[in-house]
Amino acid sequence: MVQLADIVVELERTLGRLGGAPVALGGGITNRNYRATFGGEEYVIRMHGRDTELLGIDRECERVATCAAARLGIAPEVVAAREECLVTRYVECSAVSELEVAREAGVIGLSLRRLHDSGTQLPSTFSVPALLEEYSRLVRARGDALPPAYEHARQAAVRIARALGTPEQQPCHNDLLAGNIIRAREGGRLMIVDWEYAGMGDARFDLGNVAVNNDFDEDAESRMLIAYLSREPTPRERAALKLMRVLSDAREAAWGVMQGVLSDLDFDFAGYAREHFERMGAAVQEPRFEEWLALAAG
Repeated sequence: MVQLADIVVELERTLGRLGGAPVALGGGITNRNYRATFGGEEYVIRMHGRDTELLGIDRECERVATCAAARLGIAPEVVAAREECLVTRYVECSAVSELEVAREAGVIGLSLRRLHDSGTQLPSTFSVPALLEEYSRLVRARGDALPPAYEHARQAAVRIARALGTPEQQPCHNDLLAGNIIRAREGGRLMIVDWEYAGMGDARFDLGNVAVNNDFDEDAESRMLIAYLSREPTPRERAALKLMRVLSDAREAAWGVMQGVLSDLDFDFAGYAREHFERMGAAVQEPRFEEWLALAAG
């Protein structure tokens, strides 16, 4: 297994002499991140977690997506990419809370529209129903049992996919937690990090994903959709957003189940999965869920 010290030696050959010991950065629950200085410039070394390809992560896709987003000005610049890590330029920044993301819903909508319309072609695809099927297969293959709520999530994902139909495939981030959004100190602009789940998929998932992960209310959803569409959203578009919120929770819950089998990090993955299963289940049981399906299906 490649160690941080080995990576540092390799990076010194291209980035310059290491200045001080790398400092661990908090927040990650899949990878390990370090801030390091080479040749007087600061960088972030993102060391990939164990068996992350089983989570549906394509590291080449992550690199391509991060580079494309950096060109759009919404992600840090990539300076090196290796099998075991991705290195980006360090951006002096502050963390962004869920409340702050909701306040900036219009800005987020504009950034996502630029990404989706960029014409970037990513080497992998992203589909929640397919991901849930693969996760369940892998968990069972390792001799572990799936929680009863998993099947409910799978069924909900299939129904939502059928209602929404087959969309145009566009480059998407697919993991828009508040922890993956930062505010650069210089200029105060919002940037998006952690592109490891990026792929070609339904752009509407990004909208639902950021909305549910950051507890958007109706007003924040409207501001994001209006900014994204440059017009008032239709009832069908609003229904699609609601369904994508549910689909996002299905994905997060299944991810927690899968990580509980794979990861060696000290994190309550079972509790994480349970939280998202419960929120997804509550949404599916609401009468409005059937209305959203009907509206989205036209």
